Amino acid sequence: MSGDARVVAVLGPTNTGKTTYAIERMLGHRTGVIGLPLRLLAREVYDRIVALRGPSVVALVTGEERIVPPRTQYWVCTVEAMPEGMGIDFLAIDEIQLCADPERGHVFTDRLLRARGLHETLFLGADTMRGPIGALVPEAQYMRRERMSQLVYSGQKKVSRMRPRSAIVGFSVDNVYAIAELIRRQKGGAAVVMGALSPRTRNAQVDMYQNGEVDFLVATDAIGMGLNLDIDHVAFSSLTKFDGRRMRPLAPNELAQIAGRAGRGQKDGTFGVTGDVRPLDEGTAQAIMDHRFTPLSKLQWRNHALQFGTIDALVRSLEAPPDHEVLVRAREADDLMALKSLSESAEVTARCTDALSVRLLWDVCRVPDFRGISHAEHSNLLDVIFRYLHERGTIPNDWMARQIKRIDRSDGDIDAISKRLAFIRTWTYVAQRKGWVDDETHWRDETRHVEDRLSDALHEKLTQRFVDRRTSVLLRRLGQKEAMVAEVNDSGEVTVEGEFVGKLDGFRFSQDKGAGAAEAKTIKSAALQALAPQFHLRADRFYNAPDTEIDFTEQGGLMWGSAAVGKLVAGAEPLKPMVEVFVDDVAGPEVAQKVQRRLQHFIDRKVAALFEPLMNMQRDETLNGLAKGFAFRMIEALGVLPRAAVAEDVKALDQDARGALRKHGIRFGQFTIFLPLLLKPAPTRLRLVLWSLSQGLSEFPESPPPGLVTVPAMVDGPQGVDTMSGYRNAGTRAIRIDMLERLADMLRAEDSRGGFEAKADMLSITGMTLEQFATLMEGLGYKAEKGEREKVKPADAVVTKDATPDAADIPVMDAADATLPTAETMPADAPEPVADDVVAGTEEIADAGQAPIIEEPAETPDVTAEIPVNSETEIDPGAAPDAAVAGPETEVFYTFTWGRSAPNRRPQNGGKPRGKQGTPGGKGKGKGPRRDGGDKSQNFSARPPKKEKAIDPDNPFAAALMGLKDGK
Repeated sequence: MSGDARVVAVLGPTNTGKTTYAIERMLGHRTGVIGLPLRLLAREVYDRIVALRGPSVVALVTGEERIVPPRTQYWVCTVEAMPEGMGIDFLAIDEIQLCADPERGHVFTDRLLRARGLHETLFLGADTMRGPIGALVPEAQYMRRERMSQLVYSGQKKVSRMRPRSAIVGFSVDNVYAIAELIRRQKGGAAVVMGALSPRTRNAQVDMYQNGEVDFLVATDAIGMGLNLDIDHVAFSSLTKFDGRRMRPLAPNELAQIAGRAGRGQKDGTFGVTGDVRPLDEGTAQAIMDHRFTPLSKLQWRNHALQFGTIDALVRSLEAPPDHEVLVRAREADDLMALKSLSESAEVTARCTDALSVRLLWDVCRVPDFRGISHAEHSNLLDVIFRYLHERGTIPNDWMARQIKRIDRSDGDIDAISKRLAFIRTWTYVAQRKGWVDDETHWRDETRHVEDRLSDALHEKLTQRFVDRRTSVLLRRLGQKEAMVAEVNDSGEVTVEGEFVGKLDGFRFSQDKGAGAAEAKTIKSAALQALAPQFHLRADRFYNAPDTEIDFTEQGGLMWGSAAVGKLVAGAEPLKPMVEVFVDDVAGPEVAQKVQRRLQHFIDRKVAALFEPLMNMQRDETLNGLAKGFAFRMIEALGVLPRAAVAEDVKALDQDARGALRKHGIRFGQFTIFLPLLLKPAPTRLRLVLWSLSQGLSEFPESPPPGLVTVPAMVDGPQGVDTMSGYRNAGTRAIRIDMLERLADMLRAEDSRGGFEAKADMLSITGMTLEQFATLMEGLGYKAEKGEREKVKPADAVVTKDATPDAADIPVMDAADATLPTAETMPADAPEPVADDVVAGTEEIADAGQAPIIEEPAETPDVTAEIPVNSETEIDPGAAPDAAVAGPETEVFYTFTWGRSAPNRRPQNGGKPRGKQGTPGGKGKGKGPRRDGGDKSQNFSARPPKKEKAIDPDNPFAAALMGLKDGK
């Protein structure tokens, strides 16, 4: 060092610009080196100098990274990696107060004692170092730098109440993660900075914070080492830390080093503690604010003059005591522990017989224990590396490749990736050592690429776990009091400032269900504020939408496409329902009124279109007297009235009144008075909704599937639901009203007193089996007597020429068949086979509670002749042998008679009528044909037999008809 070289101690609190001052001084020299306490800070300084002088003249050297251009002028290093004996013009050591650190202090002390620049040397640090520097470096000059901003203690505050741009400091990984998770739920997220992070991960996290993506930083005490961040407030989540040996309280100067990160440049800062920590005592808080701390009196030291003759000599030199009162021997470091452990190996001892081998062993022992698994594991790894280097001179490429390949995986959680990053740092350090691998450039690149991949994966995992970008963005924009931009796609998904926040269903916003309780309020507040213009645009579009885009549900809901926009509520009259809209309050009354008007127009037009016959009847001024009153009853009943409920009113109507009502489409049926047009599916669906509203039902019955003649009886619904559905309960089934009236027309021609059997047309029109039809008839008030008789097979017959043309094409059902060959359904608006009130007096008879009885009309020729029955049973020659000896085949038949009292006992909602003995329908035991030798060909029908006609023996349908006609 030249005689005019100067040594300057630049001392002062944080935020005094000491590091910036050192960089400026270094760049004023031709060459220079600066030693920094963390590789994170080294990377930050390196980037600053590269920005000023370019990458071709700046080197970065840390334990795991080495960037050395051929024309290097300025070296940025960690203190441990600083080159020695290079004759550099300028040299600076930052955070020189770390000389007192129990773990690394001896390295800083060694630089304080021995590292010098040819022209200038700077020691940067706290005022507490003034005494030790004066004692060990008497030639040093002092420069005092004052803090550029004030630092104020703000006391205790919960994390949930922390203001933006705050850093919360923890002293363990678990503590840091727990705080970050809490902030994510309550504040939208936080960046995480720890000394164990790679520079790439740390920079990515810091960038999130610096760019405003998150407003909070959770860090270890690593941020206290000169990292320049935009922090307004520093909060301590703990006042103790583990120093590698024990838990100890932080000294005031250590707290000040961390708290000093708050308030950069001319901006004041504050510091305090979180709600889980006792407040700082007044003396400590004041000392931090005034930057007054107890001066350091002892520095850590370890002998640099090492003896490499033998392992024992090396150990003794490392444990040599200091020769100055300010210095104390450092505690046993990891490298010394590793040396002692390996020296116990006989093989290692056998190899270390010369100074070169001992020096190599020491170099290997200085590989840091990045993995932190255990001392024994670390020593075993060093043993393997030493043997390879001692035997072969380099580490084998295949072994190195296997170690790296095991680590090169980016799957797993944060802890797994963090461990792999720690592992790769070991191999990165090995690859940086000169001469340890064959191709240094290849392995440096390989390890750096793996570290970069793992760093990116770790950053992504940290961000996914501890940052809710959506809440963070929305909170920031809400705080800025600016209008936010909301977008709604075709499916209703809402994004605010590019972040998905929920869905807009019609005019109601439903926020993302994945949001936690803490962020839900923020999301809703931001979304509704941004959606205000969208509500007005959507209301205009809805108001101009055609009716085809709007519909009602069977529960009274009102839909716009797939979006629920309102519901129907009861009005003053059944045909005048009102509308209740689903519109968020934030949309405003104007939007709500516009939606309400549009929905009311829709339902009014829908009622007018589907119930046009009722509306015409309501407007008909020619109706008067009883006809007008009866029309009012029909309108109130929505076009369907059980006849029994208005029997007296019907009797009172004269033929003129009935005629006037029939002009409006009213049909006076035996069981129901109705308008056939209103039995179609669309009016039925709306009628059920309007009726349910007028009845005040909480759950509306659904309309039956369209087109079915019968459905299961509606016994569980409210009273009258079968009628409103267009059906009438009868036994276990309900039959459609118009089909029931057609059946009634057929029953008028039968002898209801003497008894009759079901005809094929009756079964066909109902789509039922004979057993089902019997139950239906019982439900209508008839008695059904079941019987059995011998089934007579038809003989071969010939169809005469005067038979009805194409009779063979008409399927006729045997009464004993279990399944009908006819379709079950028949449209509600099919043509009526018999008009209502065909015979005078029919209505009066029906009103009297008995089946109508009319005179038998003159017998008309039947389309088929009676089928003669052979007296002998013919046996099919091809049949099974036992067919000839089998007993006579029987068939089931029913005889129906009118049960006068049954209708009065029939439940209102359907069900089986009760007979005299209390059995359903008064069903007796069918006697069937006589079995005492009586006439087996006896006709059990109440009607007189018809003349037999010749039947074509080759016509199977005619033969089946013969069986049905004869009831055999």
